[in-house]
Amino acid sequence: MAGKEMVGAEQYIDLTDMVFEDEGLAGTEGAKTVVKVGEMFRFEDLSALTNEVYNGNLVVVDYTSIANDDLTMKRVTAELKNVARDVDGDVAGVGRNLLMVTPQGVKIDRNKIRGGF
Repeated sequence: MAGKEMVGAEQYIDLTDMVFEDEGLAGTEGAKTVVKVGEMFRFEDLSALTNEVYNGNLVVVDYTSIANDDLTMKRVTAELKNVARDVDGDVAGVGRNLLMVTPQGVKIDRNKIRGGF
């Protein structure tokens, strides 16, 4: 784009460079339920994630690293279903390579909220 100026390039902020005060703990103190985000690289990672659900927290699991391993995925989904049943919670896929597991009293609505045009 020689000779042309990029209009509006300064209107966007790169959030990856921003540092937020107490970023790791912001807003969690005093909360009854906390949304935790976890990543799975192998089946053994599951215990740390399920402990959070047993402690009453909602967990979003990114399973991208194991998504192509059918056996591990079957084991993971079976275990997460058991945990959800144990705590009277819920489990559902909420996006590409994302699962959500909820504690007691929290159910997942399978209907997407869509904007109207």
